[in-house]
Amino acid sequence: MLTAEQISIIKATAPVVGNHARDITGAFYPLLFERYPHVQAYFNQTHQVQGTQREALAQALVAYASHIDELGQLSDAVSLITHKHCSLNIQPEHYDLVGECLMEAIAMVLGAAVTTAVADAWSAAYRQLADILINAEAMIYQQNAERRGGWQGERRFLIEAIVPESATMTSYYLVPEDQEQAIDFSAGQYVGLILTINGSVVRRNYSLSDAPGARHLRISVKHEQGGVASGYLHQQAKEGNPVLLTAPCGDFVLTQDEYGLDKPLYLVTGGAGITPAISMLNSCVASGREIVFVHAAINSEHHAFSAHVQALASNHDNLKTFYIYEAPLPKDTPDATGYLNADMLKALMSGRQDVDLYYLGPKPFMACVNRIVHELGIPPQQVRSEWFGPREALD
Repeated sequence: MLTAEQISIIKATAPVVGNHARDITGAFYPLLFERYPHVQAYFNQTHQVQGTQREALAQALVAYASHIDELGQLSDAVSLITHKHCSLNIQPEHYDLVGECLMEAIAMVLGAAVTTAVADAWSAAYRQLADILINAEAMIYQQNAERRGGWQGERRFLIEAIVPESATMTSYYLVPEDQEQAIDFSAGQYVGLILTINGSVVRRNYSLSDAPGARHLRISVKHEQGGVASGYLHQQAKEGNPVLLTAPCGDFVLTQDEYGLDKPLYLVTGGAGITPAISMLNSCVASGREIVFVHAAINSEHHAFSAHVQALASNHDNLKTFYIYEAPLPKDTPDATGYLNADMLKALMSGRQDVDLYYLGPKPFMACVNRIVHELGIPPQQVRSEWFGPREALD
């Protein structure tokens, strides 16, 4: 527990740390990777090169220090972080390594400003945050292990089938090597996939793209230009190959009690953001709830699951679809061309604001929808999205 004096020191020095947060995280990661190279596999190196991971950590440092005496306001951020950590199989001992290097990075950047009292206060604050996260992650690990077909840690699966979904996306059906039991999770969650590529361990998170309760788990992966994991899956992975998975995680979920609500459900996606929405759609389309499925793609060749969703719409009167193509082919007949805008969603909502809306896609798409839902006056508590970067980037 932080003392009143330590809280006072954190609040007084938070602006200084905030002004140098990017320098601190810029010093932290090289130090951590040099001293403890085995932890490098837990970090997406593409995000390291792009700087997005450093930026996200910098924002997290500022947010934590700014709310040091009102941590309840960070509950959403804590949930996001802990689920991400569990998907990577982060363990309590990792926090000691991170804390050691983070405190050294702060001292390196701020120099003489880091007095003994300041160092003690920030060390205590970090320990407090670590304990919060460790305890929350322990609960997630336990819940995952207690689910039907659940487990904790890394588990060996086999690629049972590989099915193309579009010119750029392919689905991989994964079955556990050691049992035939159905696997439960919440629609919208993701798994951690651990691959060994050219002698290096690579960890990536991929959304589950089918309903819970099957004996397989399905991920649907877009082939990213230069992507290490997606390139391996698309170009080298074969049926029968083994992979390691961590248990499903994530709080961007369609919960069971929402299936029977009277509110219409809007699933609004762009590009590869369609994958968790398919899981949600498959989970609740038979409930009779009104569902509007909106998807933006380049054209029909890049539109994954189009035949599947059309088949569902043909068999379920409660499902309505709306597609926007950026650059349609001559054969394409989308509902709109160009980009999603407020007029399109407003027309689909027919003046209603009391809806549940889930959205996911590339950053520009996310920023666009984030702006539109505010313009349309949809209650914030009924709008859900998943974004691992700084939230300010979408505003």
